[in-house]
Amino acid sequence: MSVAFRRESDEEHLEPKFEIPIPPGPNLVTARGLALTQARVAELEALLPGLTDDALEATKRELRYWRTRQATAQLAPEPDGEAVEFGCAVTYRLNGQERTIHIVGDDEADPAAGLISFSAPLSRAMMEAMPGETVAFGGKPDAIEIVAITVPDKA
Repeated sequence: MSVAFRRESDEEHLEPKFEIPIPPGPNLVTARGLALTQARVAELEALLPGLTDDALEATKRELRYWRTRQATAQLAPEPDGEAVEFGCAVTYRLNGQERTIHIVGDDEADPAAGLISFSAPLSRAMMEAMPGETVAFGGKPDAIEIVAITVPDKA
């Protein structure tokens, strides 16, 4: 029979289901980030028994991601607050505006809440700078001035 007259199954036209991509590099986490990852794994594991078909497969895929992130998590040492490093809060001035961000792990990042991943360009530009220093950013020398560095309370 000719291929033109053969009925193809509906599955052949569905988008393939890929794994959720794992960010490259180390999986550094804050104590809060590790707790959030553990909570997400527990939440997804609790959902599994009540799910069917598509929802089950999607949840299993997400659970594989979070289990991998939990297994590879590296709790970062507590920052000392003398220079910009993972886990600290940084107040900086960029384009005349003063802002404060917290440098966290990839999975804990939420830019709208001021939680910026350590792998983000802004964080990378400020790493190891001290209060009063200026650093290059966006192709401009001295674009960012570090105003203050603090160590947030443990959650």
